[in-house]
Amino acid sequence: MLSKVSSCTVLGIEGQIIQVEVDIANGLPAFSTVGLPDNAIRESKDRVKAAVKNCGYDFPNKRITVNLAPADIRKEGAGFDLPIAVGILEASGTFDNTKIGQYCIIGELSLDGGIQKVNGVLPMILSAKANGFKGVIIPKDNEGEARIAPDNIDVIPTSSLPQVVEFLAGLRDIKVCSRSSENDLSEIANYPVDFSEIKGQQHAKRALEIAASGGHNVLLKGPPGSGKTMLARRYPTILPKMSLEEIIETTQIYSIGGKGGEIFTTRPFRSPHHTISDAGLIGGGSIPKPGEVSLAHNGVLFLDEFPEFKKHVLEVLRQPLEDGEVTIARANMTLSFPARFTLIAAMNPCPCGFKGDRFNECNCTANEIRKYEGKISGPLLDRIDLQLEVAALEYHEMSDTSRGESSKNIKIRVDKARSIQRNRFRHESTIHCNGQMNTQLVEKYCELGQQSEKLLEKSVMKLGLSARSYHRILKISRTIADMDQSINIQPPHVAEAIQFRRSG
Repeated sequence: MLSKVSSCTVLGIEGQIIQVEVDIANGLPAFSTVGLPDNAIRESKDRVKAAVKNCGYDFPNKRITVNLAPADIRKEGAGFDLPIAVGILEASGTFDNTKIGQYCIIGELSLDGGIQKVNGVLPMILSAKANGFKGVIIPKDNEGEARIAPDNIDVIPTSSLPQVVEFLAGLRDIKVCSRSSENDLSEIANYPVDFSEIKGQQHAKRALEIAASGGHNVLLKGPPGSGKTMLARRYPTILPKMSLEEIIETTQIYSIGGKGGEIFTTRPFRSPHHTISDAGLIGGGSIPKPGEVSLAHNGVLFLDEFPEFKKHVLEVLRQPLEDGEVTIARANMTLSFPARFTLIAAMNPCPCGFKGDRFNECNCTANEIRKYEGKISGPLLDRIDLQLEVAALEYHEMSDTSRGESSKNIKIRVDKARSIQRNRFRHESTIHCNGQMNTQLVEKYCELGQQSEKLLEKSVMKLGLSARSYHRILKISRTIADMDQSINIQPPHVAEAIQFRRSG
């Protein structure tokens, strides 16, 4: 007999519906799986056989063929265990099918028939909805991330094979997964750190507030112990809260990357070590998986000790910084992952870290300093909007017991500036803040008066800035004007923006 069960896999960040076809025929006992399965799927025959028997069902002693269609798409993971087991039981006549065609079935089986958590459940649910399924049967352990799935599809959390069989046979009802409302998800994030803990560094705090207000990238350059890492780790506390769309996008990516099971309502902060490979940073694998730049989507990618990263690893950052996505090509597929993040990079001014320091002598030669700075290419630096020096603290700043301005107060100003930008770009589907503007939008929204134009012209000529740097300055100027609630960009806005490009 033949049975057809619908399941799903993930390609990129999108779900792909897969038909699991099970044929049971007379002949010598055998179990073969076709349709470009990986090793985990090939091994499913042993898990499925043990699970079926241990749940008290008869396993057919015949020739079993499982086809995963379409056959030209490579499949991976153990999430096909449950649909294969259901297909075998239906094809062997163990239960009468009443609902099987209405549901997409996903789950890994343990040997006792329990259903284990799988990766990528949220994008699979969204794909099932788009393909018109009534519902999706998922593992109970994936129920957390399923709470942000759309309301118009039933999500059935299950914990065992008999439970699924009885549900599909119409012998049992299972309560659908409850959904989280947007109000539930909009709770204020509780961060363990705060900007008020940072002593001094008013210039750097101002730069990070500008960056948060406009979605700009930042380079912090200063001696060891000046507070670069401390500043970067408190940056997410002043970012706007995530929209429902951003929550779904972020949860999808973490679900695919094997870090799911919950809803991500706070902006990601990723801080990979400088020994990371290019595949670890950008993503990769025979079936590509998201890397750190995609895991930082809608959040922050912090690269400490910036020049210590391998040069070819840093160079792969160019595409995501410019386009907000990463495209990974393989022989049989090309996949894109979203990668719209704020880059915060931190570095010392020289190998020993004390170049220009008032209290410590630098022992580096000019050639060593030049070689150290040369690890970061000009085109990559060009893509970093705000570049500033973070000076070592004076004693009176370190010993000051008063607390600085809180993240909560700074965030209020950031939210006001972002509100202006949301209104400005309300007709743009992919642009949400000034830092994401393309050349056309820069020309439209960053017009300068005569004084501002002369000031910028003089600075470009004196500093030898590139066309990309010119546009970055215009974007920063627009953000500073928004922070001042100014319709037009004024000379002081341009002057401050130029100051943040001088160290580049």
